[in-house]
Amino acid sequence: MIENLPVQTLTHKNLTIEGYSRAAVQSYWRLPELKLGFDLGGQPWSFMGTPTWFVTHGHLDHIAALPVYVARRRMMKMEPPTIYLPEATVEPVERLLKVFRRLDRGRLPCKLVATGPGDEIELSREHVVTVSATRHSVPSLGFLVWERRRKLKPEFAGMTGDQIRDVRLSGTEVTAEVRQPLIGYVGDTSPEGLDHCPAMYQAMVLITEMTFVAPSHRKEKIHKFGHMHLDDIVERRDRFQNELIIAAHFSTRYHADSIRKLVARALPDMLHGKLHLWL
Repeated sequence: MIENLPVQTLTHKNLTIEGYSRAAVQSYWRLPELKLGFDLGGQPWSFMGTPTWFVTHGHLDHIAALPVYVARRRMMKMEPPTIYLPEATVEPVERLLKVFRRLDRGRLPCKLVATGPGDEIELSREHVVTVSATRHSVPSLGFLVWERRRKLKPEFAGMTGDQIRDVRLSGTEVTAEVRQPLIGYVGDTSPEGLDHCPAMYQAMVLITEMTFVAPSHRKEKIHKFGHMHLDDIVERRDRFQNELIIAAHFSTRYHADSIRKLVARALPDMLHGKLHLWL
């Protein structure tokens, strides 16, 4: 295996979360069981087989590796990938790819899909992705992966299998779709990126930025530039119903040891043990 970029791995129940994130450096995540990834600030060779990506915004540390990823899949004779982006980002990315085609003298086949808040993207019969608004210095989005199942409607709960079959054959729908928020992801955003989508607080796993942690960094100024502070997480601690909360995208101003100490001081229980620092 070619190791050309850092990748950390964490497993929660039946899901594997892989990636790396550091502010102004690179952010990339993937969920191999779901065959999808978030952001393309870097492109580890092992991530190349993931065919579907959701890009939150156009800053280089979240999108710079997009041409490399597309070119590698072409080189390995893989199917063109599908990449979902904010609507305002698609046309500049198309122009970027056009320039790279001239430089590389090779095709860069991919499907770029413009997305916006409220959109719903079907991944499979079991999973769907919804798109929410976030607030950053450029157009940006958040993504939520839902698990969906068909469940018998309550009014038919007391019936036998044969009776349910007869009702269904008569043309009556006996089941209803039930959704459970599985993975919530916000890239760079002020706290509104979480608050505008309450289901983010209910997802089994939430991946969120926590760019700033030091008391000397004023959150009012941080919010202006579309980022979050440790204090924002502390203020919302009672809202997090998630099983696992991954905090990432820390500023390069901080050493890992400093981040651990400052977070432990503000959240000594680490949100009841649910908070994981991606360092």
